[in-house]
Amino acid sequence: MSDPTRPKGPKIIAVANQKGGVGKTTTAINVAAALVELGKTVLIVDIDPQGNASTGLGVDPDARTRTTYDLILGDAPLSEILMETKSDRLYIAPSTTDLSSADIEMVANERRSFLLHDALRQPAIDAYAFDFVLIDCPPALSLLTVNAMVAAHSVLVPLQSEFFALEGLSQLMLTIRELRQTANPTLRIEGVVLTMADRRNNLSQQVENDARAYLGDLVFQTVIPRNVRVSEAPSYAMPVLDYDPNSRGAEAYRALAQEMLEPKVPVGA
Repeated sequence: MSDPTRPKGPKIIAVANQKGGVGKTTTAINVAAALVELGKTVLIVDIDPQGNASTGLGVDPDARTRTTYDLILGDAPLSEILMETKSDRLYIAPSTTDLSSADIEMVANERRSFLLHDALRQPAIDAYAFDFVLIDCPPALSLLTVNAMVAAHSVLVPLQSEFFALEGLSQLMLTIRELRQTANPTLRIEGVVLTMADRRNNLSQQVENDARAYLGDLVFQTVIPRNVRVSEAPSYAMPVLDYDPNSRGAEAYRALAQEMLEPKVPVGA
């Protein structure tokens, strides 16, 4: 059965949450790796000035001669920015701290909210036959994050299983709703994934219960557990699926990727 929400060309997903430390980059890297295991070809677009997704996939800072800064500002085409990773069919458009000033430089552009949208729809991208493009966003509702949501078909929201987890989520939902009304009418929520969960912990379980009560079917059934292997993998510049394929974290990200491939009824913000 085909997914009626599946767009032609690569499906573009913004991985976003304005709160830092929720496992956003970890989720982007490991969902991408899990999709590759399932036979998909995936591009990660790193638009976080910290460049953690780039580092986590083994891209040396000195090798980032062309980055998403150049892509967004129109100084270089996607073909000059893409880099291969150690995993076949997994590519990355890396970032550096140069992106920190991108918001200021974008403001004067009339299409400032559409720059990434246009860059990811260059005809040359078709040659790579990407199935998915995952945009790793900065931990802020900045112009960079807005660009990601305007460029994307959907938003994947990692939500840490901790106190105050749901605080701030309403602002993200409001931003998505506003963008649907103004710049990207087909934008939808891919889903909310609970991260760093310990189901033996009462607080973690309460956060999960509250999230499911508040967000209903928007919350993925798959929950990403707190797992030391997931935390260790970035220091070895690899996804946890490569670092420890049999770990609980790796199995959870495989389950999440599989769940993402299941056809769903479109859900609004």
